[in-house]
Amino acid sequence: MSADSLLPIADPSPACRVERSSVHGNGVFASRDIDAGERVIEYAGREITWDEAQLRAARQGGPHNHTFFFSLANGNVIDGGDHGNDARFINHSCAPNCEAVEEDGGRIFIYALQPIRRDEELSYSYPLIYDGRHTPAIKRAFACCCGAPNCSGTMLAPKPRRRKAKPVAPHVPSAASTLSSAPAAC
Repeated sequence: MSADSLLPIADPSPACRVERSSVHGNGVFASRDIDAGERVIEYAGREITWDEAQLRAARQGGPHNHTFFFSLANGNVIDGGDHGNDARFINHSCAPNCEAVEEDGGRIFIYALQPIRRDEELSYSYPLIYDGRHTPAIKRAFACCCGAPNCSGTMLAPKPRRRKAKPVAPHVPSAASTLSSAPAAC
């Protein structure tokens, strides 16, 4: 979504509220109709370093499948559990109706991707980064329950695949490179 296509809040009444969700725990629901492109809510919380986020997660006895950390482009994290707001309760979906946009100054806003009707649950896709092994137990702990037809079954971001090193063929100089006056590359 480009900055030009983002709309200001059309209706000043609160756009959302928190209540129990059939997807997971608490969820955020539209209090009124929301237009596509409308800024719904800011994701608030204290900005901390990634190292501090790791320490906080470790104190909780990780792996913790209920987190309010939101990564920023500058490498820091917004901890929505520390001075956060209702946005921290927006659930993940593999077919989201909202998206999170980081704007200047490291502020995160949630925008509607499509029209959202009153009482509809808000969602966005947030593949979680988990550095440990993605064991079956970890995958169950981070299971996605969004119910979308294209559901991946997990909220975990895929691990980067390690590529096997391709065998390198020995370099055989061509006649042109043998005659070149340029120094040989190491």
